[in-house]
Amino acid sequence: MTVRQLSLPELTEACRDIGIGNVGLWREPVQAFGVEAAAELVRAAGLTVTTLCRGGFLTATDPDERARALADNRRAVDEAAALGTDTLVLVSGGLPAGSKDLHGARERIADALAELGPYAEQHGVRLAIEPLHPMFASDRCVVSTLTQALDLAERFPARQVGVTVDTYHIWWDDRAPAEIARAGASGRLHSFQLADWTTPLPEGVLNGRGQLGDGAVDMREWKGYAQAAGYTGAIEVELFNDALWARDGREVLAETAARFAEHVMP
Repeated sequence: MTVRQLSLPELTEACRDIGIGNVGLWREPVQAFGVEAAAELVRAAGLTVTTLCRGGFLTATDPDERARALADNRRAVDEAAALGTDTLVLVSGGLPAGSKDLHGARERIADALAELGPYAEQHGVRLAIEPLHPMFASDRCVVSTLTQALDLAERFPARQVGVTVDTYHIWWDDRAPAEIARAGASGRLHSFQLADWTTPLPEGVLNGRGQLGDGAVDMREWKGYAQAAGYTGAIEVELFNDALWARDGREVLAETAARFAEHVMP
């Protein structure tokens, strides 16, 4: 998503040229290219797919909507397995239209996970609940803190359900470092993502993630929390940013790799 202006063939070529060996993919471009074709493309480029994003949106009250959401999430699991990744990131969903019931929405997520977790495990895929910043609670994700995400995940086996840590969403939460340790201790720290927090946020706020080093987040500090929790997986950079998307994608990819070396590595 950081370089969504690149097609999948352009992305794999650029990763190969720059020396990037891992890539986190989003479902929409994979589906547009063809799941099996995308899987073959990344394998041929020598890339490892770290995660697939995203499943989720599991808070609907209408039975037909819930059935469609569950079916879509099962398809997402199938796609993750085909791409060779063991992690499907979940954005849980916001409040249904007209609802003010946060508790009920979170319980419907748990109900859905009870169905989806065993299905994912059968396909060698783990579900990773990603808490989003509270500004997205009404329309996108009623799970706003790592504590809430772990409270949901811990109802299920760690081999089925864990969490995604994204600095953009939780950097402000003074409980988050201890919750990262909690996730690591229970084997539920399934993926780790970086983005910076810059202000002012743009209108609409969704596409306001900052390039590494441009904002308020200490990237090395957060990497240290994950490592101390035993995390040894890939570290992803996920930037929703209109200004970056308007630039040459290969240039943005090279810049992001350089920023990662500067602001994340020792």
